[in-house]
Amino acid sequence: MSFGDPNNPYGQPPQQPQAGPGYGYPQQPGQPGYGYPSAPPVGQPYGGGYVPTQMPGITRAAQILVGVIALAHVIIAAVYGVALAQWDESMREANLTAEAEQYADLGKGVVVFFAGLAAVFAILGLVLLLQYAKGGSSVRVCSIVYASFAIVSGLFALAIYLLGLVIWVVSILVIVFCAKRASAEWFRRPRY
Repeated sequence: MSFGDPNNPYGQPPQQPQAGPGYGYPQQPGQPGYGYPSAPPVGQPYGGGYVPTQMPGITRAAQILVGVIALAHVIIAAVYGVALAQWDESMREANLTAEAEQYADLGKGVVVFFAGLAAVFAILGLVLLLQYAKGGSSVRVCSIVYASFAIVSGLFALAIYLLGLVIWVVSILVIVFCAKRASAEWFRRPRY
């Protein structure tokens, strides 16, 4: 048996002519591949932007400021709760007429509404705060909307040790920080 014998099962296989690129052949660098596109390596451009591997500082600052807004609403709810606890005692000491008592009950209802609203805002802020690490673009949009409503709620908190002014400033910063490009890229990053 020799290597030149075509009937030799152990000999070299005959050479086949090379065909053009296609199924079973490696792709050239400029040609598209088959199947699903693969994700770019971490840190490489993805869809025209940079894929962040860690939360940018400005996005982390927005997350912390959302927590400050939520904490401020917890304080507001607590202040309204203390006011409600003292409400009935104050009304008994005032010796109000029946008509004045109806208006006092209406005022108590308004305070209950604002206390409930502050508690809801605190819970929403906490939920947003916890979603920053894994959330998508909806968390960014919700943070902007939440901060916008917090500006309005800051109007009602101005009488509480200027807490409303703090809420205004922090809310404006959250809107600005969430609108930045680095934050947008963080929330648009691909998650695998």
